[in-house]
Amino acid sequence: MRYFLELAYNGKDYFGWQRQPKQISVQEVLEKALSTLLRQPIEITGAGRTDTGVHAQKMFAHFDFEEILPQDLVHRLNSFLPKNIVIYKIHEMKSDAHARFDATDRTYHYFVQQGKDAFNYDFVWQIHFQLDIEKMNRAATMLLGKKDFSSFAKLHTDVKTHICEVKFAEWTQNKNELKFTITADRFLRNMVRAIVGTLVDVGKGKISLEEFNKIIAQKDRSFASGSAPAQGLYLADVVYPKSIFINE
Repeated sequence: MRYFLELAYNGKDYFGWQRQPKQISVQEVLEKALSTLLRQPIEITGAGRTDTGVHAQKMFAHFDFEEILPQDLVHRLNSFLPKNIVIYKIHEMKSDAHARFDATDRTYHYFVQQGKDAFNYDFVWQIHFQLDIEKMNRAATMLLGKKDFSSFAKLHTDVKTHICEVKFAEWTQNKNELKFTITADRFLRNMVRAIVGTLVDVGKGKISLEEFNKIIAQKDRSFASGSAPAQGLYLADVVYPKSIFINE
């Protein structure tokens, strides 16, 4: 049987999602917990790879297990796992369902705090000046559609194409907190953080709207701004077709 874990995690203490040779990862912690509770080696495959320090409000990962799962496995996992990882639900899936390849949309949130705060610095990017959110939103509309996002991609990765379809990109404001929401069919390594870093420079007045459009067209990472810090980034949602779920 194939199962999907639906989970969330605080990425502050992890070197990303993917298992690392010498560093602790979310994948490693989950695999150890499942293997211990199910009493056999369990490997999991995630919906994507979040980088060091990045969080997930909703993440999915699949694993195979030949027997019926214990009914209280969610409770037992949450009791066994550290407090910075939570399992929300385990879904029974069709045998060929894939957490990564079957995802149709992914949504990320990025949080920026305008001004200093003594408590939330591990979860936002604190910036000590006011940004032009209207101008940032005008630039964000230039991201929409199916395009080559090489200007916002980590260099020397093994992906075959830098083409992504961005379906939604918008900044919203609640008092001193800004939230950037972006939805696409797929994302490249470091793409959201590179986009946010460049949009913030638009908000600072360092980059004009015309220059931002040219940065996209250049298809060259060296033309965009530096990446926004990891702690403000959250994987917020992953969407799958209902047809791959059983009894849902």
